[in-house]
Amino acid sequence: MDCFAVSIVSGVLVRRWLWSTIISMAVLFGLFQAVMPMIGWGGMKYFSSYIRSFDHWIAFGLLAFVGVRMIKDSFAPEEEHSFNPRHFKTQVMLAVATSIDALAIGITFACIGYSSLSSMVMPLVVIGLVSTLMAITGYSLGMIFGKSIERRLRPELLGGILLILIGLKILITHLMGLE
Repeated sequence: MDCFAVSIVSGVLVRRWLWSTIISMAVLFGLFQAVMPMIGWGGMKYFSSYIRSFDHWIAFGLLAFVGVRMIKDSFAPEEEHSFNPRHFKTQVMLAVATSIDALAIGITFACIGYSSLSSMVMPLVVIGLVSTLMAITGYSLGMIFGKSIERRLRPELLGGILLILIGLKILITHLMGLE
């Protein structure tokens, strides 16, 4: 759902059907959502308590950083905006930020009996495909509804607030043990 929300914001901001952006963002989101649990599963023996103790802070920090930059950009002239979902670097940062808590899912996989990488192929493929489809859907919805949002308020401001709220949701969910 984090990928979905961030993709909606990206669609609102880009305001155009840029298939290269849509596909690269969706593939990156799907790839990172599938790979992070695999990394968590593989690192279970060595890093499980260490990763789980701070992954939510990293996700919150990255999303808050990007959100604050977007809010700041919303008050600057458009040619000075630093946040741009069309840039590959921004897409990678968003993919990492929205998937870092998936490391804990990999740890959970190890705890519930996934003992080999081959046993995890199907769940990882499903996670990756669903995340990819959610990103495409979110971007599309952002494009469709973004035009009406743009007329009423600054999309960068709304996007920045939304990213900070997603980061807070991740942080609060983990701190309260609701994950």
